Amino acid sequence: MEKWSLMTITVLLALTVRWAVSLGSYSGAGKPPMYGDYEAQRHWQEITYNLPIRQWYFNTSDNNLLYWGLDYPPLTAYHSFVCAYIAKLINPDWVALHTSRGYESQPHKLFMRTTVFVADLLVYIPAVILYCFSLKETSAKKKASTCALCILLYPGLILIDHGHFQYPLSLGLALWAVLCLSHDWDLLGSMAFCLALNYKQMELYHSLPFFCYLLGKCFKKGLKGKGLLLLAKLAGTVLVSFAACWLPFGTDVEQIMQVLRRLFPIDRGLFEACMFSSPTHCPDKVANIWCSLSVLIKIKNVISPRTQLKLSFAVTFLSLLPACIKLTVQPSLRGFKFALVSCALSFFLFSFQVHEKSILLVSVPVCLIINEIPFMATWFLLVSTFSLLPLLLKDELLLPYAVTTPAFLAVCLASFSILEKTSAEDLQLKAFSLSLKGYVSWVKSFPRIVRSLFLLSLSLMGVLSVLSAAVPPPQRLPDLFPLAVAVVSCLHFLLFLVYFNVVILWDSKNRGQKKIS
Repeated sequence: MEKWSLMTITVLLALTVRWAVSLGSYSGAGKPPMYGDYEAQRHWQEITYNLPIRQWYFNTSDNNLLYWGLDYPPLTAYHSFVCAYIAKLINPDWVALHTSRGYESQPHKLFMRTTVFVADLLVYIPAVILYCFSLKETSAKKKASTCALCILLYPGLILIDHGHFQYPLSLGLALWAVLCLSHDWDLLGSMAFCLALNYKQMELYHSLPFFCYLLGKCFKKGLKGKGLLLLAKLAGTVLVSFAACWLPFGTDVEQIMQVLRRLFPIDRGLFEACMFSSPTHCPDKVANIWCSLSVLIKIKNVISPRTQLKLSFAVTFLSLLPACIKLTVQPSLRGFKFALVSCALSFFLFSFQVHEKSILLVSVPVCLIINEIPFMATWFLLVSTFSLLPLLLKDELLLPYAVTTPAFLAVCLASFSILEKTSAEDLQLKAFSLSLKGYVSWVKSFPRIVRSLFLLSLSLMGVLSVLSAAVPPPQRLPDLFPLAVAVVSCLHFLLFLVYFNVVILWDSKNRGQKKIS
């Protein structure tokens, strides 16, 4: 009973923080003509409720795709339809075709915020709780609730879901998939991940670790016996899951192709044009390599969109290849979780048309290993939240950012004593450091160096946060501070990518893992 009491307090605290953040502004509030993501979600409810399915993804007189046209997979559309059905019962004006565009009112805001709370309570939070209870390293009652508290108080996800406005369903379903695989429920895990992928196509960031882990498991069992049977079952599960999600669109090839065109707009280029290209405010800065490099090289002016796509694919593939090979050859749950982080980070840094919110696809897997590497996980989660600062400032979420971020750091310091866990062994770099012994003289002072870098990083992020919020940028460089945030965050992420790959490649013990047979 005690462990459930502690967990109940944890969940209530997490919900209280979410409620407090939801009282503030949201994306695009009072900013016509496009408003923001809040209006996008409302508009999808309007479209899915009033139009037949065959028109959801097509440009028509009733569905202007230039005004927040649906660009997510079918499960997002079905979810919008369910929300719209409930909204229609409460107030038909909320989803009235055409006339509800830009609708804003306190009752409607309460309804929309409630739908996010329900998604959190039904999908994301239960997955976090059960995951924390399932951890072997956190068998003590207090440890499970402590781990859950740190995960549930991660400010990046709270600020985007309950501030900016977004549903946590795809990440929640992906968490359920990880939870299922950790209990050897491979078919359920595959189905859960298929649902996540059919809710948001960005779950492709996690697809290769799932594929490689399950394929490696089949190889270990033997492809002439149990392994072949498992492979056939997994293939069948994936096919049935996708068929069920796409059934209303499956009768017409043109329908399927149009949905795919909406999901993967390859003609847009690597990223939205930006970087001091005009005296007015330009599109959001993303802390990935292409946006950062464009400060020096105007990639979009030098390379054609098709070549950009090929370049992005090649670099992304090469950066995630080592982790995927290691996971396929030596499948383990621990390796799987680290590969989720590494591969998602590779996608974020090098892939095509990345949005700044996509860093959450890296952050949630990092949350899953916060009990194993609390220092590095906390550091990464702080940087990921910082990388969202320009978006949060645009949505008037400075106060929630300024409160939740230090609070999260304080909770991690109290829960894990992270500043005391900076040795090579604590950072799971012991094997790597032993390979360097005798070649690098600073191995013994490694913990002190890491702590100093962490404090320097925090100071830099703090200064840039204050400057971004309080100091007007130079008139000639209106995007100076957002760009600085993006570049600083990108440099952090590149170093983290190296770190996670070193941990993966030098890990030969797969400690605490069940033998796959």
